[in-house]
Amino acid sequence: MKQNIGFVFLCTLLIACGKETAQNIPNQMATPIAGTWKLLTGTIIEKGDTTVTDYTKNVSFIKVINDTHFAFMQHDLTKGKDSAAVFSSGGGRYSLTDSVYTEHLEYCTAREWEGHDFTFTVSMRNDTLIQQGIEKIESEGINRLNIEKYVKVKQ
Repeated sequence: MKQNIGFVFLCTLLIACGKETAQNIPNQMATPIAGTWKLLTGTIIEKGDTTVTDYTKNVSFIKVINDTHFAFMQHDLTKGKDSAAVFSSGGGRYSLTDSVYTEHLEYCTAREWEGHDFTFTVSMRNDTLIQQGIEKIESEGINRLNIEKYVKVKQ
């Protein structure tokens, strides 16, 4: 009987100390850009004109990125109660190879943007993400450089 108890105890100990499963190991290979990002500034350069937008005043814009998809949302901070009322959103799949980030826009409040791919270069430094690239939709006459600076939202 003592041998059986000892054997059961030893088996239990070995199982408890066994190899960790994927279920209890944190995802160490998670996409480095995964998380929630708040847009600070956006710079659009189009036809020689440069427009810089400060997204810390009057509007709020976030981008949420997981391992396979992204989504963005923007709205005014006056709760839609004046002429500056705005809401826009979009999302879809993305790919990331080294610093080349390509969004495959599947959903967008500006429906003419749906179905297009946009390739950007991304760089990260501490909690800051900078994304820049050409947005081009020939059918809409859009061809511009977009530079966006994000800060990671603390959890």
